[in-house]
Amino acid sequence: MMIQMIRKSMYFLLIFSLITSCTVTKEPVFVNVDTIKVKGVTPENVTITAFAHFKNPNDVGGKLASDGIKVFLNDVEMAEMKSEEFKVPAKKEFAVPLVIEVPIKKLQKQLNKNFLENLIGTLLNKKVKVQLKGRFKYKVLGYSNFYDIDQTEMVTIK
Repeated sequence: MMIQMIRKSMYFLLIFSLITSCTVTKEPVFVNVDTIKVKGVTPENVTITAFAHFKNPNDVGGKLASDGIKVFLNDVEMAEMKSEEFKVPAKKEFAVPLVIEVPIKKLQKQLNKNFLENLIGTLLNKKVKVQLKGRFKYKVLGYSNFYDIDQTEMVTIK
C-alpha cells in the first residue's frame, strides 16, 4: 500500500515536472519581412511575394496566420492579404511565405489621373515602394497572440 502511494506520487511528480518544464506560452519572436519581390504582372493582377521571418522559442509548435495585412504600393493602399494557417515548428526559426495579388483595376482607380504617369515612372526607374502593414495571429494549445508588422522596401522590378 505504501509502495503504491510512493509510486503514484513519483509518477505525479514526473508528469508535473515534464509539463511545467515545457515552454508553451512564450511568444514567437517576429524578426522581419524580407525578399519582397514583384513576381509577375498580368493584365488583371500584379503578384507580389515576400517572406515573414519568426523564431519560435517554444517546446511545441503552433499555427500562424496573417490577419488583414494591408499592401501599399508607392504609399497607396492596394490590397489586403490573408493567408492560410501555417504550421510553426518547435524551437526553430521559420519563414512564412506571403503572396499578394493586387488587382490592376484597383491600381488604376486609386491612382486615377496619375496612373499612367506613375506607371511609366515606375517602369523607367524599375523600382516600386512596397509596404506591408498589419498583423499575424499565433495559436498554440489555447494560447493566442497578435504580432504587428510594418515593413517598407524599395523593390526592383525585374
